[in-house]
Amino acid sequence: MGRIAARFARVEPRRRVRQLVLGLLSDLPRKNCWTIAEWVGEATPCGMQHLLGRASWDADQVRDDVRGYVVEHLHEDQAVLVVDETGDVKKGVGAVGVQRQYTGTAGRIENAQVAIYLVYAGQRGHAAVDRELYVPRSWISDPGRCRAAGLAEDTSFATKPELAARMVARFLDAGHRAAWVAGDEVYGGNPKLRTALEERWTGYVLAVACSHEVTTGAGKFRADTLAKKVPKRAWQKLSAGAGAKGHRFYDWAVIDLADPGSGSRQLLIRRNRSTGELAYYRCYSPTPVPLTELVRVAGSRWRVEEFFQSGKGLAALDEHQVRSYTSWSRWVTLAMLAHAFLAVVRADEHTRPVPDSLIPLTCNEIQRLFIALAIRPSHSAAHRLRWSTWRRRHQARSQASHYLRQAAQA
Repeated sequence: MGRIAARFARVEPRRRVRQLVLGLLSDLPRKNCWTIAEWVGEATPCGMQHLLGRASWDADQVRDDVRGYVVEHLHEDQAVLVVDETGDVKKGVGAVGVQRQYTGTAGRIENAQVAIYLVYAGQRGHAAVDRELYVPRSWISDPGRCRAAGLAEDTSFATKPELAARMVARFLDAGHRAAWVAGDEVYGGNPKLRTALEERWTGYVLAVACSHEVTTGAGKFRADTLAKKVPKRAWQKLSAGAGAKGHRFYDWAVIDLADPGSGSRQLLIRRNRSTGELAYYRCYSPTPVPLTELVRVAGSRWRVEEFFQSGKGLAALDEHQVRSYTSWSRWVTLAMLAHAFLAVVRADEHTRPVPDSLIPLTCNEIQRLFIALAIRPSHSAAHRLRWSTWRRRHQARSQASHYLRQAAQA
């Protein structure tokens, strides 16, 4: 918390943001301003809501501090920046960026809010270093709605690959280095993103669709057409990385593409050894690299899924009950900081010897020990009863307001 303390001019928000981050790391079954305020011992949630919505501090500056913290402790020369999106299903239409759209979280089209994250992944661990909210065209075309949600007046529509390019550029412009960028088909199929990475001499392994066309020395072909031409001897069994149940083995093949400029370009093909299902990747590197390196980068893409799982499960990345852009950016940035703390502690613990009968400490176990041994608060019965009274009074006012509005409409 000392790393971000300078971003708060007054001591009150500095203390409260520490309480909020501890609440995000807590074992509360549901984390929002109400539950966290009660857990840390405050009388009402008003202070937490003020911190997220109206207090004077810049979430982007804290984001930069989180990025520096992650890179400092998880630094690796061959680190991979993994970009991906996640959706939070919403019931109403007032939260910034919400509309009916596809989200992988639900696996279908839902009323949801979608955000893109940039995850720094290395051998020591992984954590998010940036975030961008996807604002659909339906919002951009309604300036009044954007202003009501706290979006800047100059906010323009940006596609998901454009947001990804923006985050990668911020990372590199800050003086940090990453050898590779990985992402799924949304990003691999975008030529502007690929060109932007090549101009910065940053390698990438980006997934593409089977219908994606590439150019070889023999002409232009669809990716699935080229896969059929690969001879049996060209496939190699390689691990895409170690998982909880062992190595993730696939068959891999690589095809050199026509090189219009400097650098090395390939089409990487992955084949599932059980089902035969194929996946395709556009690859670029400033200098030629072996197949094993491309496979390592392709396997790093799963780190972002692990971040979403642990970030949501341990740090409440998706449990924000806020509507404005300011509150959203502050909540998710502090959730990123909370998760980064767990990732850094895990990386440090993994440098110590572990008995053969134990696995190294996980983020889940570190969170349990940290809360149980270091900061578990203890509150009196009077505190619990005061909160019960406050909740019931607030709910009574809300219920009365709904009935009055219904009667007025009738």
